[in-house]
Amino acid sequence: MKVLLTKDVKGVGKTGEIKEVADGYGKNFLIGKGLALAATNEVLKKYESDQRKKAANDAAEIERLTAIKTNLAALKVIITKKLGDTGHLFGSVTKDEITHALQTQHGIEIDKKELDAKQGIKTTGMHDLDLKLGHGIHATLHVEIKGE
Repeated sequence: MKVLLTKDVKGVGKTGEIKEVADGYGKNFLIGKGLALAATNEVLKKYESDQRKKAANDAAEIERLTAIKTNLAALKVIITKKLGDTGHLFGSVTKDEITHALQTQHGIEIDKKELDAKQGIKTTGMHDLDLKLGHGIHATLHVEIKGE
């Protein structure tokens, strides 16, 4: 029996591979647990169509993220925070504050999980933050912290 694997199966193969397996194993285990589909012509055509759609969607997403990366390189986000008597910030600048400032100042919406600020910003001045946008695309966000 030929099956199209929908998930990785140890000892059999990886997702998307067509494998020849024993009838009982294929019907009862692989298809029964949702790990594979019977490799009929309709199933194979649908799988190939889905893969083409997925590749097109991924290409469009990569193009969109690349455009965001080029936009972010030219932008600077300015955040004004209250300073203490010694000239230091009260607390630190959070990821939420940075993403909110980017949204309000430039209209670019990003998820705070994409920001790579390990310790948080605790001083005034210019800071360059790394953004992990996805699909291996990294951008740099320039943030300036000013005191009130």
